[in-house]
Amino acid sequence: MEEQKKDLTNILSPNETTPKVTGIGGIFFLSDNPHKTNEWYAKNLGFEVNEWGATFEFRNADRPDGLNQLQWSAFKKESDYFAPSKKEFMINYRVQNIEGLVAKLTENGVTILDSIASYDYGKFVHIMDAEGNKIELWEPA
Repeated sequence: MEEQKKDLTNILSPNETTPKVTGIGGIFFLSDNPHKTNEWYAKNLGFEVNEWGATFEFRNADRPDGLNQLQWSAFKKESDYFAPSKKEFMINYRVQNIEGLVAKLTENGVTILDSIASYDYGKFVHIMDAEGNKIELWEPA
């Protein structure tokens, strides 16, 4: 009973090393004309657009001093960034412990499309879900 209680506590309040998704980091979709799409969203919905689309900033409830971002981006229809998925969208999920998550996904037989890539703004890896959707996993720096 005590061991079950300990397991339940881990599920309800995981620590920062638990490999898991912590939120959405971006929404990406294909567009016939990304520039025109950005302009439409800026004019009609007030998006502050840049060359990558729009970046929405928000505070983390657990760490209110930290600033989080969600990236919204239109890609040219011809882009191969979503390949091998045939879908017109891709979601970027924020994660913690990307290495541990990739190990867990590998154990579960999930298709890992590339190696973890590191940049000054975080680590990325791409996987495929059961429906053939390419997913981008991002651990912010």
